[in-house]
Amino acid sequence: MNAYEAYMKELAQGMRSELTQNDFESLESADSVNDYMKNVGKDETTFVVINSTCGCAAGLARPAAVAVAEQNDKKPDHKVTVFAGQDKEATQAMREFIQQVPSSPSYALFKGTELKHFMPREYIEGRDIQDICMDIKDMFDENC
Repeated sequence: MNAYEAYMKELAQGMRSELTQNDFESLESADSVNDYMKNVGKDETTFVVINSTCGCAAGLARPAAVAVAEQNDKKPDHKVTVFAGQDKEATQAMREFIQQVPSSPSYALFKGTELKHFMPREYIEGRDIQDICMDIKDMFDENC
């Protein structure tokens, strides 16, 4: 690992921890993503956060994801995260399941391996955090 990669890994650790300390499982390799998706039950719901180092991830995406996942009455069975730019192979593997234009930060909700909802960056960046929370809440209420 070169000095830049080491710096970015250290910088991203706090951003990763913001989710993992709130019970999101960090999938950091393509194998971990593929194993997770292979073993998830067909009726189990999974909320995926594609994390990022950008400002809208820090100020909007992560706080909204954590708040709704913790406080909403209807919750997904599982919460996982991949980190775009850090865990490149894991992110690419998850994007193959999502099958949407790559976007980070973003959210996906699966039932089994079927994508039920996807919220790309353009529905996060520049919006009020309460509106983002309501979109996640609606996603959970409809599918969980």
